Amino acid sequence: MLSSAPKLCVDDVSMTFKTSAGVFHALAPVTLSIPQGRFVSLIGPSGCGKSTIFNIIAGLLEPTGGRVMIDGADATGTIGRVGYMLQKDLLLPWRTVLDNTVLGMEIQGVPLREARARSLPLLQRYGLAGFEYLYPNALSGGMRQRAALLRTLLFDTDLILLDEPFGALDAQTKLQMQEWLMQLWSDFGKTVLFVTHDVEEAIYLSDEVHVMGTRPGRIIATIPIPLPRPRLRMSSLTAEFVAIKQRCLAMLTVEGAAQETMNQAA
Repeated sequence: MLSSAPKLCVDDVSMTFKTSAGVFHALAPVTLSIPQGRFVSLIGPSGCGKSTIFNIIAGLLEPTGGRVMIDGADATGTIGRVGYMLQKDLLLPWRTVLDNTVLGMEIQGVPLREARARSLPLLQRYGLAGFEYLYPNALSGGMRQRAALLRTLLFDTDLILLDEPFGALDAQTKLQMQEWLMQLWSDFGKTVLFVTHDVEEAIYLSDEVHVMGTRPGRIIATIPIPLPRPRLRMSSLTAEFVAIKQRCLAMLTVEGAAQETMNQAA
C-alpha cells in the first residue's frame, strides 16, 4: 500500500526573472503534494513553467518564493536529491551503453566494478540484452532512451523527474516506451513526476494529471485518473478516458487562446 505521506511537496513556489523588458513572472505560487510511489504528470502550453518547476525541484534554480520539501526535509536549492531526465538522452558517445548507465552511480561514489555488476542484469532484463557493449551511435532512438532511463533509475533516488522523455520518438516507438516505462515504474516503485505535451500519454501513464496555465505559470486543475492498473492500451478507448481527455483539451484550448491574445497585445 502506498504511503499517504508526501514524497515531494512543492510549497507555494514562485519564480520571477529580471529581463531587459522588466520583471518576468515565470511562476505564480505553485503547490504540489505527491505521495510515495505515485506517477503524476504536468501538462500545459509552451512557456507555462513546467521545466522551471523541474529545475527548482532538482535544485538547479533557487525559487523566488516558497520551498521544496522531499521526505519532509527542506531540499530547496539542493542538488542530488532527484533523478532528472531530459528529452535528449545525453548519452556520452565515448562510453558503452553499460558504462553510460552506471554514470550516476559513479558520481555517487560506487566503484565501477560494483556499478557494472548492478547495472548489467537490468540491461538484460529490460530490453537491452546484446547492446551492453555497443556505443550510443549504434542504437535507435528508442534504445537510447531506454539506456538513459535506466541510468536515471540507477541514480539511487526515490524521486524521478522525466521531462518529455518520449517527445522526439515516432508514434509506434513512443507507445512501446510507455509500456516499458510502466513496467519499470511498477518494478522499482519510484515516485515519478512527468512532463509531456501529449494529453493522451499523460492520462494513460498517470495516477493524477495537473493542468497548467501560463502568464504566469500556475496549476489550473488537478485531475485524478481513476483507471485501474495495470493499464491496458484499450483503456484509451473507454468513455471515461475520452471524457478526461476532452476535459484536459478544453482547458488547454482556453489557455492557448488566452496566451495568443496576450502575445498579440504585447
